[in-house]
Amino acid sequence: MPSIWNPAVRLVLASGSATRRRLLEAAGLPFETIVPEIDERAIEAATPGAGPAELAAALARAKALAASAEAPGALAIGADQTLSLGPVLLHKSPTRDEALQTLTRLSGRTHRLTSAFALSQGGRVVAEGVDAAEMTMRALDEAALALYLDAAGPAVLGSVGVYQWEGLGAHLFERVAGEHSTILGLPMLKLLAALRGLSALRL
Repeated sequence: MPSIWNPAVRLVLASGSATRRRLLEAAGLPFETIVPEIDERAIEAATPGAGPAELAAALARAKALAASAEAPGALAIGADQTLSLGPVLLHKSPTRDEALQTLTRLSGRTHRLTSAFALSQGGRVVAEGVDAAEMTMRALDEAALALYLDAAGPAVLGSVGVYQWEGLGAHLFERVAGEHSTILGLPMLKLLAALRGLSALRL
């Protein structure tokens, strides 16, 4: 069977995210996985005043470079995502109570998801890109949000917005504007264009 991938290129995903793995698998990309040790809050502290796009890009670059160092010669993909509500950046909620507080803040309002990727090889970034999506949540009271959290289970705490758009999280929204994979944390159209530009893809 013909392959759309250039077999001379070894691809590494610098992420433990099952969602990002599924996106690459669905696109027919052969890859290995490395989960780099990155202190995200330290990177954020080192980039004071950075906006959502700048911070997502900085985190993606750090992950790609770390994975590239562990896999010399490989082409490493780093990716990250930020959630901003107006000028405020929100972070993951480690507990159910904090998750409920986050959802209450988002309820009835529009927030932005900004997803970035970086490609690194030989210790340098060779391509990168950023995309954003606008998410408008339904106006939901505390009882409805609590019901959602109980139904969705603790897995949603791994999402910065405390929802998984590809699952029960879809019930929370009345309108979205943006590319599906960008919402999931890896802007695939821009990533695939970058891979074609590096002759890693044949299609």
